[in-house]
Amino acid sequence: MNRSARRAHLLISAELTIGAGVLAACGAYLTVGAGAALIAGVVTGLGALAGSLLVRRRVFANLQKAESEAGAQGYAEGLAQGVLMGVVTYAAAVFPRTGPGGVSGEERLARRTIAYQIAADDGLPHKVRTAAAAALEAIDHGKDAERAHEAVEALSRAVYKLRHSEQDAT
Repeated sequence: MNRSARRAHLLISAELTIGAGVLAACGAYLTVGAGAALIAGVVTGLGALAGSLLVRRRVFANLQKAESEAGAQGYAEGLAQGVLMGVVTYAAAVFPRTGPGGVSGEERLARRTIAYQIAADDGLPHKVRTAAAAALEAIDHGKDAERAHEAVEALSRAVYKLRHSEQDAT
């Protein structure tokens, strides 16, 4: 856990301790008197401080868990975007807009290799990996540009759903 989170928790604990102590002291002063206000403020402040320190470990465990989950999700989303870009550039090499001779065989092979390498990463979610495999298969046939375009669209939807399903859950 980083220093700023620890410092923030410490400052929040101090504010809660002071706030609880002052509130209890004011309440006791209004109802009982000055002596009771001092005792109520100190006891309540110490109780708030003890409670805050007791939950400190749990707070940091939850923060660390959330941080690692966010990192894993971000990594998966980044890979999914990379696969989409790799497949789209490979499709552009197989079905160039400039005509059949618009892309050299070496460039087509390089784009194919990159697309397959990214699609083979273990961090890629299953639905995106499946859609990428279908798109790469359709592009590899090289005969039906419409079928390849539909497969790339399905991959794009899978990447979109990956991104937006997580945002809807939060």
